[in-house]
Amino acid sequence: MSRNTEVADVCSVIEKAARLLDVTCVRDKVLPVLNTYREAFAHEATVVAYRVATGRRHIGELDCRFTTHPEERDPYARALAGGLVAETGHPIGTILPDLRERFPVDTYGIDFGVVGGFKKIYAFFTPDDLQELSALARLPGMTPGLAANSEFFARHGLADRVGVVGVDYAQRTVNVYFNEVPAACFAPETMVTMCRELGLVRPSEYMLRLGREAFGLYATLSWESPRIERLCFAVTTTDPNTLPVRIDPGVETFVSGFPYGSADRKFVYGAALAPEGEYYKIELHDKWKSGAMDFI
Repeated sequence: MSRNTEVADVCSVIEKAARLLDVTCVRDKVLPVLNTYREAFAHEATVVAYRVATGRRHIGELDCRFTTHPEERDPYARALAGGLVAETGHPIGTILPDLRERFPVDTYGIDFGVVGGFKKIYAFFTPDDLQELSALARLPGMTPGLAANSEFFARHGLADRVGVVGVDYAQRTVNVYFNEVPAACFAPETMVTMCRELGLVRPSEYMLRLGREAFGLYATLSWESPRIERLCFAVTTTDPNTLPVRIDPGVETFVSGFPYGSADRKFVYGAALAPEGEYYKIELHDKWKSGAMDFI
């Protein structure tokens, strides 16, 4: 199969998925991303995932992401060359090159919206080689908020549990994903305390029930403020209907009608907390590779 055919096939599935949500896939936004990283689709291990979310800023969008591999060219350099992102002089532009040079990156992930286009690049570390948050905070371009919140992360047993760093070029934020999270972080009283400390909305009972099933969490930070902007708790399942929460009817329609290409699939259900409220998202993986994508 040619790479042109592979890109066309992926784009076709994306368009079918978008129609389930009554979202129009903008090919002029999607194809440049797929073509820039077209080599990724030659790998059998490549994972393609689709995410829908509640909340005002997510309405009318379907996010997609796929893995690419370190032996290929620097994904940030590729994004620049492909016109997906512009060089602005902002510190965010140095993070991926520095991560590539200084840390043992195992896999990369590319994130884009079918309406909004290119958004993020993820750097995944191997599950048995989690990284120290303090080392990441010392990167010259890293948001100062990571170091400013080091005591908070350490107090909750997360200082040496970083599995993924996500760089959002559209929003100019960084996501720090933690793996092997201490069980205490998911206890209802701890979730409430963490959110109170950070000035986030108090978790609803709905979210606290979901937290009992969580396997990981991540924090979102920016350069606008040292505060942690969001916390997200993630649950993995092979059947969303088994979760201890009610799935939004629109999301359920999307999950049940998705044109799966493989029987080997999993879902990640996320509950996010921000100062303005909480929202939920579900990500389905049409192919599943044990390891790197477990972090999302």
